[in-house]
Amino acid sequence: MSKQAMTLALGAILSALTLAACDLEIPDLNNPGIDQLEDNPTAAGVNTAAIGLMIGDRTAKATTGGLVSQWGILGRESYDIDTAEDRPVSEVIAGKLNPSSPFGGAFWAPQYANIRLANIVLHAVDKVAAFSDAQKSAIRGFTRTIIAMELLTVILSHGDLGAVIDTDRPLGAELAPFAKKAEVYAKIVELLDQAQGDLMMATAGATDPAKVAFTFALSSGYKGFDTPLTFLQFNRALRAKVAVYVATLSSPPSVADYQTALTLFTSGQTFLNDDSAKVKFTNAPGTDTGVFHVYSPGTGDTANGLINPVLFAHPKLKPDAQLQPKDPAHPDAAQLLDARYLAKVVEGKSTTTSGADAAVKTSLTFAIYPSNTSPVPVIRNEELILLKAEALWFTGDHTGALKALNLVRQNAGKLPPRTADPVSDPAAPPPVIDDASFIDALLYERRYSLMFEGGHRWIDLRRFGQPLPLDADNHKQNVRYPIPQAECDARPGELRCKMNSVDPVTL
Repeated sequence: MSKQAMTLALGAILSALTLAACDLEIPDLNNPGIDQLEDNPTAAGVNTAAIGLMIGDRTAKATTGGLVSQWGILGRESYDIDTAEDRPVSEVIAGKLNPSSPFGGAFWAPQYANIRLANIVLHAVDKVAAFSDAQKSAIRGFTRTIIAMELLTVILSHGDLGAVIDTDRPLGAELAPFAKKAEVYAKIVELLDQAQGDLMMATAGATDPAKVAFTFALSSGYKGFDTPLTFLQFNRALRAKVAVYVATLSSPPSVADYQTALTLFTSGQTFLNDDSAKVKFTNAPGTDTGVFHVYSPGTGDTANGLINPVLFAHPKLKPDAQLQPKDPAHPDAAQLLDARYLAKVVEGKSTTTSGADAAVKTSLTFAIYPSNTSPVPVIRNEELILLKAEALWFTGDHTGALKALNLVRQNAGKLPPRTADPVSDPAAPPPVIDDASFIDALLYERRYSLMFEGGHRWIDLRRFGQPLPLDADNHKQNVRYPIPQAECDARPGELRCKMNSVDPVTL
């Protein structure tokens, strides 16, 4: 990352630390800067920086032009129709992502700024004599998990262009080389596994590991995962998710990586709950077990911008939603659509059409985030169940895979179960008999369960080599982001920057 861009982005994160944010009370430390944190760190300074990592990770997730919205547009689950700004249509949908724009140049500088801060924390923690060895280990485990999350955002958005993984260099030093996509994922795995060891070491030898605490407060979005022992479950859930993603980097998918995910799920290392007698599905935001970004309109904090009236749901969500079974008590009543659709999408009385492109029009809006304080998922139990279903199928347990899939389908969607048997009802979904039909079934459930939460539709279609849907023949399938122009300007002749002008065909 260029020195100027890194300095500006890191400065923005540090500026946020002077205010209360994320429902956290941040102490007044007279605005300690990077130099102090590097050269003469204190326990209070490190703790404040750790809180800053949470704030940095939340950056541009729930803004109008942030990750949930932009990746939702690319996967055709949402629209941004703004009369004052046509680029969410003219560039993101109908054009090619521009490395110089705030849209095409996104998901790079803030992530590397947060990684930069994380590396500073990792160096600083060793210099603070006030921390015990266990406390230092806990901070390292938290920090390395954050780095892994930021790198995951970068590689999911930039795909075959790769990313920079040798990030622990002084500002002004020679820029680190780009790593290939598989190397980036390997680094993410390494970081998550290192963090696992750190978090385990933090509780090793403790009389009651459950009482071991971090030296800083985590936001309420980490409730239930705010100690080293419970944060480890979150870390392992991310590790399982990454294993599933890595499995689909190859064709055919890697059984070994799916088995890694499955082992994490079945050994109880994650927070997965797929006990049909205990798990609950409400389709209400923030009510599932998991980790969430939290928001507030208070001074110095960030509100959830996904309630902006310029954001709409894609019109295909309604015709693609499957029907609930008929009610035997009311055989003449109209069948209801998928309960997830009904809970998350609102049908309007009029159609909104983009002035930039008449093919972009919808009468649907989202009800997922009812207020500017609504939490946005990082990862939650319903996603873990669907990840387990995928891992089960591709490790050969087709019966178990359908059981997991139907647990979500029947409880969250109120839909009839998918089976491997032929069905006589022509309106019923076809049987799941091979990899292709399972993938179709899986993509449907993930589409409606994880709708407008983190670009899952865009990620999933590319993972399984399926074309991105288009609203018009002249629209673009933007399967990856270009390297930002500022980064290219700092790297004259960089091959990956030359690829910015090439239309990618796969991620």
